[in-house]
Amino acid sequence: MKELVQYILKFGSLNQQQIDLILSKAKEREIKKENYFSEAGKVSVEVGFIIEGVMRICYYNNKGEEITKYFIDENNLVVDLESFENSICSSAYVEAVTDCKMIVFSKKDWEELLNTIIGWDKIVHKIINKALIDKVSRRSPLVSEDATTRYLSFMEMFPNVINRVPLSYLASYLGITQSSLSRIRKNIR
Repeated sequence: MKELVQYILKFGSLNQQQIDLILSKAKEREIKKENYFSEAGKVSVEVGFIIEGVMRICYYNNKGEEITKYFIDENNLVVDLESFENSICSSAYVEAVTDCKMIVFSKKDWEELLNTIIGWDKIVHKIINKALIDKVSRRSPLVSEDATTRYLSFMEMFPNVINRVPLSYLASYLGITQSSLSRIRKNIR
C-alpha cells in the first residue's frame, strides 16, 4: 500500500488521518493473466492501482480485429474513466497482460473519499490530467512515424513493458502486422 500512498502524495498533500481513510477503503486483489479488470458492454465500477504487472486497454474494431490502445504498468491508476464517471457501458476491455497485483477501490468508496477528504478531488484531477497528457504524448508520435521509429519510441517510453507483452499486442499497439514487427526487431539487433 505504500506505493499507492507515495503515488498520491506526488499530486498533493494529505494528513495521516486522510491517508488512513484512503487505505481503509483500499482492497488488494490479484488478477491473473488474460483476465479482465473491466469489460466492454459493462459499466466500470472500480478504480485500480497497479502494484505489480501490466494491463492493456483494448477493443474490437468494426472488422472484429482486436486493437491494443494502451498499456499500463506498475504505479499507475487504471480505470475506464468515461464509463466509471458516467455509469455508462464501456467500449473497451482492461485486460491483465501479466499476472497483476492491484489495489482496488469500489465506486461507492471512491465517491465517499471524494465527498469526505477536502482536496481529494483536486488530487484526483491532477492524476487524471497527468494520465491524459502521458497518453497523448505517447500516442501522438505513433501517428506520423514509420514502423521502425514507432517501435524504437515504444522501447524508450515503455522500457519496463517491452519484454513483458506478447508481440501480437505490441504489433497491434504500433499499428503493424506481427510479421512486420518481427522483421523490425530482427533488423535492430
